[in-house]
Amino acid sequence: MTYIPHTDKDIKDMLAAIGVTSLDELFDQIPYALRLQRPLNIPPGLPERNLVNELCHLSKKNTTVDEYISFLGAGSYNHYIPSVVKYIVARSEFNTSYTPYQPEVSQGTLQAIFEYQTLICQLTGMEVSNASMYDGASATAEAVLMAGRLNGHQRVILSSALHPEYRETINTYISNQDKTVKEVTYCTATGKTLPEAVEAQIGNEPSCLVVQHPNFFGSLEDIAALRDLIHNRGGLLIVVITEPISLGLLTPPGSLGADIVVGEGQSLGNNMAFGGPYLGFFATREEYIRQVPGRIVGQTTDSKGKRGFCLTLATREQHIRREKATSNICTNEGLCAISAAVFLSVYGKKGLIDLARLNFSKSQYLKNSISKVAGTRIAFSSPTFNEFVIESEIEADVLLKALLKKGILGGISLKKFYPELSRHLLLCATEMNSREEMDTFVEEFSKL
Repeated sequence: MTYIPHTDKDIKDMLAAIGVTSLDELFDQIPYALRLQRPLNIPPGLPERNLVNELCHLSKKNTTVDEYISFLGAGSYNHYIPSVVKYIVARSEFNTSYTPYQPEVSQGTLQAIFEYQTLICQLTGMEVSNASMYDGASATAEAVLMAGRLNGHQRVILSSALHPEYRETINTYISNQDKTVKEVTYCTATGKTLPEAVEAQIGNEPSCLVVQHPNFFGSLEDIAALRDLIHNRGGLLIVVITEPISLGLLTPPGSLGADIVVGEGQSLGNNMAFGGPYLGFFATREEYIRQVPGRIVGQTTDSKGKRGFCLTLATREQHIRREKATSNICTNEGLCAISAAVFLSVYGKKGLIDLARLNFSKSQYLKNSISKVAGTRIAFSSPTFNEFVIESEIEADVLLKALLKKGILGGISLKKFYPELSRHLLLCATEMNSREEMDTFVEEFSKL
């Protein structure tokens, strides 16, 4: 098939084939008033050399993140990506592949996904993992749907300390289903999910409780206590992790009794990239494997006894029995998942622990320093990982605008998501923040 632009004869032949005489007749169903009556407002074409020069000139108007001191978090984290990660995923066999529709032919891709699944299971303490999902928010929503399929219950309990955009995604996913969503409040003193609030909303037949750990405020939740509450009523515990680096220090959710563990894998070798593409990971217990969305790669042996890999489960049933599909997810974030697998392999167990400790110590230094600024306090008493909330006497939006003029991205205002927290900032520090940067931030903050 060639990609030569259509000639007048080509257009005439195609119109004749579908039974119309002109392009105007082809678009008759579109009201004339809605059609563009002038050429598009774009400049004429340029020779390639001139075009490259023009684009380079335009690019100089951009501002790069390196020109700012950044303390942004809230589900997207600035971590160093080793060069080997970028090198491996740039190889043509990975970088050019999409979905292997004849998967067994793509043994290298299948092995990479299999290794990714193994690493996610080790990281989360779960028994099975799928081949990845679109992002953390959609993975969380799919987990809620899966819980309903497993127990047939319709009552969904969400912690209000779960990422607000994840909660919004869940509500979108189940908007046309017969489900009841109840949000439970966080403790204004600790920043954690209130067990008594869960108890008040749990009902007799809850489907699931969804809690983030560390939560949106950076606070560490009491997973064991929340597990007992939901399990005693026959529901499932879904633990969401937006910062998987934390699992270098924290007990894996699987060891704490979680039934489904989902989250965002951007931290694992993927750039912040203005919000995407990202990587949703999804892990659960083996007994639930038939209800897992997406696809699962398995290891096998061929007729000669050699090790091989195959697409073990594809629960969308996209080829047959579509009406019995457990999910509409038909692909996975393959390149991002391979980045995560390489990242985790490069760091290894000890390296991930060291990285997590470094992130924790950086944030503790920032937290201790900022807490000494007059008129500022740490908002919640719960232990945190690499992000935390401060309360100031000044409106958060005002602070951020002032800091931006100093070249500082001073965290995220919580007013948008929690109107009652209009003077609160969510701050994050990772291994990418030097002591000098943190000292500069505290100094400039203290002048406001």
